[in-house]
Amino acid sequence: MSKTSEQKPVKEGMRIAKVIARAGVCSRRDAERLIEAGKVVVNGKVLKSPALNVSTSDVIVVNDKPLPVSEPVRLWRYHKPRGRMTSHKDPQGRPTVFDALPDHLPRVISVGRLDYNTEGLMLLTTDGGLARHLELPATGWSRRYKVRAFGRITQTQLDGLKNGLTIEGVRYGEISAQLERDGNNPWITMSISEGKNREIRRVLEHLGMKVSRLIRLSYGPFQLSDLKSGAVEEVKRRVLAEQLGKQLSDQFELGPKRQVQRADSAKTTTPQLKSTIESKAKPVKKPRKKPPFGGKKTQQTRR
Repeated sequence: MSKTSEQKPVKEGMRIAKVIARAGVCSRRDAERLIEAGKVVVNGKVLKSPALNVSTSDVIVVNDKPLPVSEPVRLWRYHKPRGRMTSHKDPQGRPTVFDALPDHLPRVISVGRLDYNTEGLMLLTTDGGLARHLELPATGWSRRYKVRAFGRITQTQLDGLKNGLTIEGVRYGEISAQLERDGNNPWITMSISEGKNREIRRVLEHLGMKVSRLIRLSYGPFQLSDLKSGAVEEVKRRVLAEQLGKQLSDQFELGPKRQVQRADSAKTTTPQLKSTIESKAKPVKKPRKKPPFGGKKTQQTRR
């Protein structure tokens, strides 16, 4: 198999599943599933195990297609409307969020999912590894929602969710909930950390409520704010780097590389070398003073 111009350049010694995830094809876990299914070919041989490091000299093919051209790690805020799936394809033919994204966006992956009828903030990224990291409960980023539900409930009942609860054998962790408007159709603000499948709907159903509207307001430090339904807005690399911290920022290559290189170069300049450079610098000549406009130089005589 000949090397194709579409081959993605990768770091030396990087795990194959991570390389596929960094290419934006899928998450690292899904990449491992593709490998197990025999869908990944490296240098003309079908890969049987994800325990392989690859380099820039290796040719990688996934699902009979060369690995896509490298995309920088990017993140977007997206206001998901109701009535859209968050998967790339739906067996029932329902519309997906990816069908409605602007054409100028590269291939992106959703950070977690929202139900078909749930609206609000979604994060989209070009990097499967970043998506997986932001989805993990260990990241410590809470998801805040605004909920409208049929039925009656008290703040005391909502306070009981702080200790978590178990429903049909599924354990849900601490939930912070605040009753915003009382009545038969109250509004509630809820914050969760795990984001298990249909977590808020199931918890409120357990308390005798039926969710009629569910809006995600924030995901970690990123807010829905005034982003209009269906709109998408990129998060600046500087902001993303600040929120991830130095270690993860370096891992996902978000730092200002050129500035770092210049700083390193300045540190290696010794005082002796600096003195030599300054001594070789040409002196700056002062510009000649021009005579007044339309006049000539005259020699003054003393009286």
